[in-house]
Amino acid sequence: MIPKEILKEVRQIELRTRYLVNDVFSGEYHSVFKGQGIEFAEVREYQYGDDIRAIDWNVTARYNHPYVKVNEEERELNVMLAVDASRSGAFGSHDKFKSEIAAEICALLAFSAIKNNDKVGLLVFTDNIEKYIPPRKGRGHVLRVIREILYFKPLSYKTNIRIGLEYLLKGLKRRSIVFVVSDFEDENFIKPLQVLNQKHDVIAIQILDKREKELPPVGLLKLQDAESLEEVWVDTTNRNFRQIYTDLIEQKRQNFVKETKSMNLDLIQIDTSESYVNPLVSFFKMREKRFR
Repeated sequence: MIPKEILKEVRQIELRTRYLVNDVFSGEYHSVFKGQGIEFAEVREYQYGDDIRAIDWNVTARYNHPYVKVNEEERELNVMLAVDASRSGAFGSHDKFKSEIAAEICALLAFSAIKNNDKVGLLVFTDNIEKYIPPRKGRGHVLRVIREILYFKPLSYKTNIRIGLEYLLKGLKRRSIVFVVSDFEDENFIKPLQVLNQKHDVIAIQILDKREKELPPVGLLKLQDAESLEEVWVDTTNRNFRQIYTDLIEQKRQNFVKETKSMNLDLIQIDTSESYVNPLVSFFKMREKRFR
């Protein structure tokens, strides 16, 4: 049984994203994410100017008149949402946790997909594969996907992005649009991310919180790692320590940006203190220009 508050939250997310799906992203999704293949549509009589390589010789021989195959772009897409459910997502220094923002973004993408008659699937991972829902169509299916993102209780607190990426490499038989939603606070996942991007159209959505890299000068402070639960006391009045801490976090994030650029992988960075709409709109417009 799903608690009423979860069902209410799913409904609220649907209402919040409906305007964005219908007005802000209407048309842009269709133009940005092209069909991933060519499928046969029909056979018709040869017309002057047709490519002779398209002649269907079997039909031509049968009717003693040239006929050509007409193909069209395969519009139906697989959209896979790969969501990091590790405990670091249960953090937010503003109105919402990173995990809550992830759920809203996934809802927006999922509703945009079904409006375009595409299939939507879900992979929830920590340092294990926690949940997999194969791509399907329909509003009811998308509501289930969103409900799982909100309600799912992972068995592990930890992160291993590589495991999630390798699962998709083995499991996705058809070329797909893959949104990997995470804070990407992990190691040893760049190579499988690169391989996955070679086989599919991968977009990384990195959800960040400024407080994670900026310690306030409040004296002695006990920090706890959200995943390992390891605790350590630090003196936040030490300006040098605060700067070193900030520089380390920033350098790690900048290295990830460089890695994604080097493999031609699209990266959307979302800050919990700001609206996620503007970065998503900028991404769609950038992709639209690229494919013109």
